[in-house]
Amino acid sequence: MTRSGDHTPDLHIPVLLDPVVDVLRPGDGDIIVDGTFGAGGYTRALLNAALCKVIAIDRDPNAIAAGAWLVEQHPDRLSLVQGRFSDMEQIVADAGLPHVDAIVLDVGVSSMQLDEGERGFSFMRDGPLDMRMEQRGTSAADIVNEFEERDLRHIISVLGEEKRAFAIARAITKRRVQEPFATTLDLAALIEATLGRPPKHKGPSIHPATRTFQALRIFVNAELKELAEALVAAERLLAPGGRLAIVTFHSLEDRIVKRFLHQRSGRVARPSRHAPAAIELAPSFEELARGGIVADEEEISRNPRARSARLRAGRRTEAAPHPFALEDFGREVSLC
Repeated sequence: MTRSGDHTPDLHIPVLLDPVVDVLRPGDGDIIVDGTFGAGGYTRALLNAALCKVIAIDRDPNAIAAGAWLVEQHPDRLSLVQGRFSDMEQIVADAGLPHVDAIVLDVGVSSMQLDEGERGFSFMRDGPLDMRMEQRGTSAADIVNEFEERDLRHIISVLGEEKRAFAIARAITKRRVQEPFATTLDLAALIEATLGRPPKHKGPSIHPATRTFQALRIFVNAELKELAEALVAAERLLAPGGRLAIVTFHSLEDRIVKRFLHQRSGRVARPSRHAPAAIELAPSFEELARGGIVADEEEISRNPRARSARLRAGRRTEAAPHPFALEDFGREVSLC
């Protein structure tokens, strides 16, 4: 899928691409932050839609290196920065800018990372049990081989929403005594042996390791904490009238974004617990596309990953940013 006049190399096309561009409404001269550059799909579409400038951020050094060709095509309109989207305020300030006109976040693991077995994100491809987006720090192998059973159970239960977290954590801690886990398929096989597969007559089902791998990836990369901090950074960074678009892929992410937009748009009755009770906080966002936007059947047929995606968006008002604390975003964020 390409837009008129686009002759760049083929890229992974991000989900809900056209709705994201429609929500952001890029205009000539706009400054836009793409907080999750990935393969550059959103950035490329935004650059093609208007004579705007994009500051694109990604935690993964591989993504930054792979995007060099796009910078060469738009040297005056695209800046690529390795970093976390939670640090976008500092990144924008380093570029000498006080605010931006639009921000897009495509939350979670990218298709490129899933496709690379050596990155250790996928239970469908053999590789080291890694999952680190920044390729440094604590790995998934460190967690499954070293964490206490109760901590493993808590991570898998809360961040993976896995009902059988107890059985999985018990099986992991029992097996690692004999041999530490080193590869993705090793862990996936242990989980499948523990849980089994649902009978085929019950219809399509997800792999038994799906939720555990999700939990480990989220914990390794502190994804929910990063998301919460990025939403608040966006609130402070967007100019009045600026637009925020967030694409999520599972319920934990979506609940955080939904809660944030509801609170900031005045759809939650109580003010922040960190503001004086007598003060009514003015809405800092106008929520756009209430309920979110999901992919149509045509897009899902082209890209099955789009089936779980949801786009939520808001437009910044002139009100001051609201007070912020991680506890406001739920226990899942605090766990990260």
